[in-house]
Amino acid sequence: MNAIRRTVIAAAATLALLVPVAGTGAGFVDPVDTPAQPSAIASKGLLQAVARAGDRLIAVGWRGHIVVSADAGATWKQASVPVSSDLTSIFMVDDKQGWTVGHDGVVLHTGDGGDTWELQFDGRRANDLLVAAMERKVAAEPTSEDAKLMLAEAVRYKQQGADKPFLDVWFADAKNGYVVGAYNLIFRTADGGKSWEPWFDRTENPKFFNLYAIRPAGGGLYIAGEGGLVLKLDPATNRFLAQPVPYKGSFFGVVDATPAVLVFGLRGNVFRSDDAGKTWTKIDAGLPAAVVGGTVIAPKGAVVLVDAGGRAVVSDDAGRVFTKIALANPMPLTGIADAGNGRLALVGPRGVAVTAIAAR
Repeated sequence: MNAIRRTVIAAAATLALLVPVAGTGAGFVDPVDTPAQPSAIASKGLLQAVARAGDRLIAVGWRGHIVVSADAGATWKQASVPVSSDLTSIFMVDDKQGWTVGHDGVVLHTGDGGDTWELQFDGRRANDLLVAAMERKVAAEPTSEDAKLMLAEAVRYKQQGADKPFLDVWFADAKNGYVVGAYNLIFRTADGGKSWEPWFDRTENPKFFNLYAIRPAGGGLYIAGEGGLVLKLDPATNRFLAQPVPYKGSFFGVVDATPAVLVFGLRGNVFRSDDAGKTWTKIDAGLPAAVVGGTVIAPKGAVVLVDAGGRAVVSDDAGRVFTKIALANPMPLTGIADAGNGRLALVGPRGVAVTAIAAR
């Protein structure tokens, strides 16, 4: 999430709190307890992320809006959503099962390809679980200053309220997955989201930087975050360990450029590792603005990156060299997905669109 996206989402969240929900009196209405309102222009408003689910495309965005297309983006239908929290990311395991996350610590699940969604988790429960877990950690390690610091942070988060957003979600299968978010928030599930375990103490992130993205790449599982933070899961210890990337700006995403790993972020910065995260090389992708999205185009595995200004580049050599490509319908962007058949699904402040990749 770049600075522009954070500003837009913050403004949207503020407006959502100030505008009364239909059928209620004026004043604060908790978006976690308020279903998303129907809108004839849901597919034209701010959308943050998009994913492919079989023959469908699903996009998510502000005020709990989720729109689904079953005809390659020609038409969009708004889904039934039990919250009006701003949504930031979506991941589909297959054509039916998927998850989306967002502000107020919400985690939503669909089992019908995006038509309907259920609330599985929210910031209130996340705070309770986090404090309880850190209390147990302090009890088990009473002399550990790190444990005491993490408990203090957890207590502070709970005192501040259920306001921390989850910023990304990834599932290995229909049971096992992770959500990550602001201030080092990370939870894991092994039962499809029915229960969640905090991994707050399993990251090498002493400054509690924001965690913006989690994705598998190059045979490992990586997290991209604030302040140049890149973490990789160590399966032997079940900890995410810091990787030595020579950049201190924020990274917003991870792309699998097999056998390499790509991370991307502010000011067009893209870094590549072909040795499982041990060393990283800066790649000139030719994108001047914050890189906000990346995807791999099937079946050849070309990597496409886009920036906030709507520019796109593609690599056919596992992320070593990128060339500019023209999008048929350019617009400011917040996310991207492979839409199949040489097309890309794009989302941003103007909604969602499906566009062909120009011949190159």
